Amino acid sequence: MNEDAAANAGQRADAGRATAEAIERGGGGLGVSELLALVMTADPAGPGPASGDSAPTPGSDATGPAVDAADPAFDQDGLADAIAVAAGRHLPQGHLDADADFFDAGGSSVHAVELAAELERDLGVELDLDDVFADARPSSLARRWLERGGRAAPLPAPRTSDAEKLPAPAPAVLPTSAPAAAPAILPVRSPRSAQPAPVTTLPLPDLGDDPHSTARREDLDQILADLALADRLPFLRSPEPLPPRRILLTGATGFLGSHMLLDLLRHSDAHVYCLVRGADEEAATARLAEQLRTYRLPWNAEVRRRVTVLPGDIRRPRLGLSEELWHTLAHELDSVVGVAAAVDFLRGYQSLRAGNVLGALTLAELAATGRPKPLHHISSIAVFNEVGISSMGEDDPFAHVDRLVAGYDQSKWAAETALRRARDHGLIVSALRPGGIGGHTKTGAYNPQDLSSGLISAFGRFRTVPAFRYLNAAPVDWVSRVAVAVVCEPDAWGFDYNLTGVPNTLDDVVRDMAFGGMHVRVEDWDEWRTDTLARLQAQPVPELAFLTRVLQSPTALKLCEATLRGPAASAERTDALVEALGLTPAARYDAQAQLKTFEKLAGDGLARLPRKEDQPYLWFAETTEGRVHRAGGTESTAGTESTAGTAGTASTADTADPADSPGSPCSMALTLSIASMYQLVKERRIDVSGEITCPAAHADPLTVVHGDIWVRPEEGIPQQHGLEHPLLRYRLRLRDADGRPWWLEGHKYARARRDLWRQTRALTIELGREGEPAAFTGEVVVPADSYVRDQIDGIKVAPHLAGREKRAAKLTWLAWFGLEMGRGLAGPFARAAADLLDLRRTPNPTERHR
Repeated sequence: MNEDAAANAGQRADAGRATAEAIERGGGGLGVSELLALVMTADPAGPGPASGDSAPTPGSDATGPAVDAADPAFDQDGLADAIAVAAGRHLPQGHLDADADFFDAGGSSVHAVELAAELERDLGVELDLDDVFADARPSSLARRWLERGGRAAPLPAPRTSDAEKLPAPAPAVLPTSAPAAAPAILPVRSPRSAQPAPVTTLPLPDLGDDPHSTARREDLDQILADLALADRLPFLRSPEPLPPRRILLTGATGFLGSHMLLDLLRHSDAHVYCLVRGADEEAATARLAEQLRTYRLPWNAEVRRRVTVLPGDIRRPRLGLSEELWHTLAHELDSVVGVAAAVDFLRGYQSLRAGNVLGALTLAELAATGRPKPLHHISSIAVFNEVGISSMGEDDPFAHVDRLVAGYDQSKWAAETALRRARDHGLIVSALRPGGIGGHTKTGAYNPQDLSSGLISAFGRFRTVPAFRYLNAAPVDWVSRVAVAVVCEPDAWGFDYNLTGVPNTLDDVVRDMAFGGMHVRVEDWDEWRTDTLARLQAQPVPELAFLTRVLQSPTALKLCEATLRGPAASAERTDALVEALGLTPAARYDAQAQLKTFEKLAGDGLARLPRKEDQPYLWFAETTEGRVHRAGGTESTAGTESTAGTAGTASTADTADPADSPGSPCSMALTLSIASMYQLVKERRIDVSGEITCPAAHADPLTVVHGDIWVRPEEGIPQQHGLEHPLLRYRLRLRDADGRPWWLEGHKYARARRDLWRQTRALTIELGREGEPAAFTGEVVVPADSYVRDQIDGIKVAPHLAGREKRAAKLTWLAWFGLEMGRGLAGPFARAAADLLDLRRTPNPTERHR
C-alpha cells in the first residue's frame, strides 16, 4: 500500500509540475471543447472521491448535502475547509490549504470549471467562474458566497508574506540538498489565525462613492501591503557601469525570454544563468531545449557552453534556490533580468501576485544582496490599461490602480510601482514595457497565448475585426533586441522604455489584411465578440482556447475594451536609444512583417491564407497579337495531330506550308489576376485565364486550364552571358475543343537596347502538345494602344472594397510591378556599362559579338 501511495504521489507531482510550468509561458493546456462542455453542462455523476481522500468536513458528506448560507452553525472557516477539500481532489498533491491559491497549487482552467460545478452540485455553493478566477483561495470563495447569502463576512487581512502562496514543493526537486530558506528581506509566513499588522492606519476611500472604480477592496488592501515590501530593501550604492559578464535570466522558456536568451548570447560575451522550473538540472535543461526548438531557436553546443540552467521557481522564497547558491549568485552576478510572469487575463490579483509581484521583489532582493546589480524588469503597457486614459508615454502617470479591470494589469502595475520604490533605495531598475508581442519577422514563430496574436489569428480566420483605435504591438525579434541592448548598455540603465513599436490603426490593419488577400469586415465590439464566440463554439480551435475564455469572461471583456480603445503608446526614449546604438528603428508591424507569422498560423490551422480559387483581389486584361512558325523537325508532330483530328476540327498544321513562310497569325486574350498581394510578395506569381487563338495549331481557340506568370523569375538571373535578363515567364496549360491538352511557355527579356518600350510588351512563345516538344514558336506583342487602356486604366479591384482601398490596391500593384520591371530593365545596361569600364580584361572568344 505504501508503495502504491508513493507511486501515485509521484505521478501527481509530475502532473503538478507540468501544469505549473505554464507560469513561464502564460496559460495551461486547456482544450476549448472541454471547457465549453463543462460550462454548458455538468457531469451528473461528477468526480468521485479518490482513495485516501480526507474525511468529510462539516457541510460535506458522502451524499453531498447542500450548505445553507443562513445557517449560523456553518461559519466561514467551516465552509472554507469544505471547499478546500473539494479543490484538493483536482490537484496533483491531493490537498489544498484554505488560504492557498488553487492555481498556484497546480490547478488549471478546466479544473476550475470542474470545481465550480462540483461545489454547486455537492455543497449547493453557486459561484461564477469569474469569482473563481479572481481569487481562488477557498477562504475567499467561502466569504464571497456567504456575503451573497446575506451573511456578513469580514474582509480578509492583506497577506504580507511571500510564502503565503502555497506550501513549497519538496526540496528533492532542487539540485542542492540544502532546504530553501526564507528570504532575508521578505517576511516568513505567519499562522493562518494570526492577522498581519495593517500597512497604514488610514482607511481606504469608499469605493462605492467612485463610479469608475472596478477593483475589489481586498485586492487594493493586498496591493498596498505588497508595495510596502519594497521599503524593506536596503539602501545601495550604484553598480559599476560595465557591460555584464554574468546574467541571471528568468522566463527563458517563454516566448520573449527565449528570444532574449539568444540575443544576449549573440550580442554580448556574457554567461547566462537561466532559472527554469524542473525537478532537477537535467529536467530543467530538457525543458529549455524543447522550448527553444519550439520557437525555432538553436540549441547547440555553443549555446549550451554559455548557459547554466538553475532549477527553481520564481514564486518561491529565494527563487527556490539553496542558501549557498543564493549567496553565490548574489556575489557573482553582474545583472538580473526578470522576464518570467504568469500571463492570464482571467485570474485575479490574489492568484497572480506570487509570480508577478512577489517574484519581482525577490529578484530585487537578489539584486540588492552582495554586490549591487542592475535589475531589468519586463513590465507591460498594461500598467496604463484604464478605460479613458489620455496618453501612454514612457514617463506618463500610470493608470489608477482601482480602475484597472484585470488581475494581470493590477499585478504588473503593483510590480513596477514597487520597483519604483526600490529605486528610492538606490537600486538601478530598468522597466521595459512591451505591448502586444507579435511573431518573429524571419522565422514566423509566435506566442499562441499572446492576446494580440490571438486577435490577429481570429481576424484572419473569420475575416472580421472589431472597431478599435490603436493596436500597440511589435514583433518579438525587435522587442527582444532592444531589451537586450538596454541590458548590455550601462548608459541605458535605470530608465523606463515602451517597447511597443509603431502603433497600428484600424485602417492599417484592414489595409494589411486586404494586402494579404484577407478582406475583412469591420464590426462594433459587441457584434464582433458575439460572432467570433459563436464560431469558436461551433468549430473549436484548441490553439484559440484562451481567446474563447477571454470572450466568455466579463472581466476579460472589460480588459479588451480598455486595450482596444486606448491611445497610441509613445516611445521617445526608446527611439533615441535605438538611433544612438544603430539598431533597426521601430517600424509598423505590417503585412510584410507578419508574412512569416501568417504562414505559420495557417500551417497550424489558426489562419487561412488566400488561395488560387478565391475571388481575385485585382485583375486586368492583356491582349497580344503576332505570328508563329512551325518549329524545326515538327512536321511529323503536326501531321500526327492532323490525322488525329476529327472532321471539321482537324489541325491546319499539315496544310499550312504555303502560308507558313511569313508565319501563321496567333493572338491571346488573357485575364491576369492576383488573389492577394501576399501572392506577389511570397511567390511573385500572377494567375492567368483566357483563350489563345492559333489556327496553325487548331481551328478553334485553345482554353487556358491553368496558367501562371512569374515576375522576374529566379530573381532575374541573367542569361546569354548576361545579355538577356528575364522579366516575365508564362507557363500555361491549354485544352482544345476536342479535349486534347496543350502547353505554352513564353518569356519576356530585357536587353541593353533602346527599344525598352517594346521589350516590356514582346513575348517569345513556344506551343506544343502535352508530352511532346514544341510544335510552334514565334512572338506576340501587346499593342501599344491597348497597353495603357487595359493594364493601367482597366485595372479592376474586388467590388467589396471601399473606394479608398481600391485606389490603394491599384497604386500598390503598379508600384510593385513598376519597380520589378525597372530592376529587370536596368540589369542589362548595368552589365554593359561594367563591361565598358572593365578595360583590363581580355575578351574571350564567346564574347566576340558584344
